[in-house]
Amino acid sequence: MATVSRASFYRHWEEKAPTEAEMALRDAIQRLAVGHRFYGYRRIAILVQREGYEVGTKKVRRLMKEDNLLAVRRRKFVATTDSDHDFVVYPNLAEQLIVSDVNQLWVADLTYVRLLAEFVYLAVVLDAFSRRAVGWALGRSLQASLPLAALENAIRNQQPRTGLVHHSDRGSQYASNDYVKRLESIGAVPSMSRPGRPWENGRCESFLKTLKQEEIDARAYHTMEELEQHVTEFIEQIYNRVRLHSALGYLSPEEFEGGLVKPATAPAWLPAGLSFRRYEEVPLLEPPPGSQP
Repeated sequence: MATVSRASFYRHWEEKAPTEAEMALRDAIQRLAVGHRFYGYRRIAILVQREGYEVGTKKVRRLMKEDNLLAVRRRKFVATTDSDHDFVVYPNLAEQLIVSDVNQLWVADLTYVRLLAEFVYLAVVLDAFSRRAVGWALGRSLQASLPLAALENAIRNQQPRTGLVHHSDRGSQYASNDYVKRLESIGAVPSMSRPGRPWENGRCESFLKTLKQEEIDARAYHTMEELEQHVTEFIEQIYNRVRLHSALGYLSPEEFEGGLVKPATAPAWLPAGLSFRRYEEVPLLEPPPGSQP
């Protein structure tokens, strides 16, 4: 049996412990940076310190730079030849939609995944009607190219028609010039959640929670390539095909879409309709006491 001196043992422990502690710190930074995408390293440092980590702003900045998190800062682009404009923020159209078919409303979001020694990012696009994951992409950066790759995947898979509504949060990736132009090129209409209201993109939040609980957290991944293989298998073979969804009457997305058999006389595909309260549904204020009828 090989023996190790006590000094060597403690030296090895001291060298290993900071690595685990640093990964825990990076985990906190990743979670906060993804949740507050417009925050710079100073604000992220304050949030990390509030969670009990003794860390300075310089180290937070260094770790965010190493993990490609500084790229999420809001930037400006030239909209015309003579003026600069912030990215346009679009209103929330999704909350007013009556969705009755596939490819009427897509919802998109992104999250981070912790590997053994690095963090990577996952962008997804779901069909809101059937809950099918229609596009996704993994990458090492939070720049707009990542969700754009997921969008291209969805477009290639679904070939949507003009009138599709695309809903996301207000992150700079989804509001970027390249992303919005790609939506406009297929006749899609952007829609965005209001600030501080993650439930307005609840379908994507639910999907990401399911993906992490049932696949990502179930095993330890060492490389992004390994993660990509298993995530693709989970989405295509399990989530889309066999996983039961209570919102779909305990059918899988594939089963639910398979049940959408329309008669020959059914009208052609139409964009989702808007739902507004009828006049008789709007409550009337009671007249003040003593007023004339």
